[in-house]
Amino acid sequence: MSFQKPEAKIFPCSQSAELAQNIAESYGTRLGKVITSKYNDGEFQPCYEESIRGTRIFIVGSTNPGAENLMEMLLMLDAAKRASARHITAVMPYFGWARQDRKDKPRVPIAAKLIAKMLEVAGATRIITMDLHADQIQGFFEKPVDHLYASTIFLPYLKDLNLENLTIASPDMGGSKRAYAYSKALSSDVVICYKQRSKANVISHMELIGDVKGKNVVLVDDMVDTAGTLTKAADLMIERGALSVRAICTHPILSGDAYEKITNSKLEELIVTDSIPLSQEHDKIKVLTCADLFADVMHRVHNNTSISSKFIM
Repeated sequence: MSFQKPEAKIFPCSQSAELAQNIAESYGTRLGKVITSKYNDGEFQPCYEESIRGTRIFIVGSTNPGAENLMEMLLMLDAAKRASARHITAVMPYFGWARQDRKDKPRVPIAAKLIAKMLEVAGATRIITMDLHADQIQGFFEKPVDHLYASTIFLPYLKDLNLENLTIASPDMGGSKRAYAYSKALSSDVVICYKQRSKANVISHMELIGDVKGKNVVLVDDMVDTAGTLTKAADLMIERGALSVRAICTHPILSGDAYEKITNSKLEELIVTDSIPLSQEHDKIKVLTCADLFADVMHRVHNNTSISSKFIM
């Protein structure tokens, strides 16, 4: 008697429902059925509305704060484990809480490590994510982690712009490796911003290392939160003679007055992915979908084929 390998099933967390639908369409399947019951006090309970026994399932959900997004992912994982799914992959386009990847002062948590353990205990047997804030977060997991790079999405877009005198910029010292990788792929120069913070999300001082006069500059970062760094860097570069400044940021958190800052800044364009849905449309923000990238990788994972080409910056 021969047994046919069951098809993989894709289920959405509510915060990433639209992206999950796009991933399923690109994958060539339908979204699995899941409903979430809610109590008056805010407690909620997800429930799979179809059998997942012995199957491989992919649960799609970014874990950007608030905490409900992470909690929903954990509950979905736990429910899948208790429903006897064979392989349970947490597909997290944006891995939230990743900025807390070390102790940078006394008596603080390492939240990224804690969340890694929570995901594994809840039932995740594999993690697929994109552009972690720090590469070493992969080491917090004991399960396989497929860490994808959004450069496979952004580089074709940048090349199609045909910008002359292109210069890649990092908005801080920590992003210099990412900037150099883009500059190598685009055969361009690199400049780096040096910033000092008075407290979280507040920049007290910024300096530019390198020359941008007569250049079309593209700032590269993994996320944009308050947009303070990007907009300050863009304004500084225009003051120093740059012809134009664009920014590429994988994860558009865009909290607080970020949209207003972008409107009032010298940024010509902010290019992001749909790893986190935008709260509002904006003339300066261009969204490139990551659905095809994730669908391709999920298909390769299910069929046990190589995905190494997706790891190349």
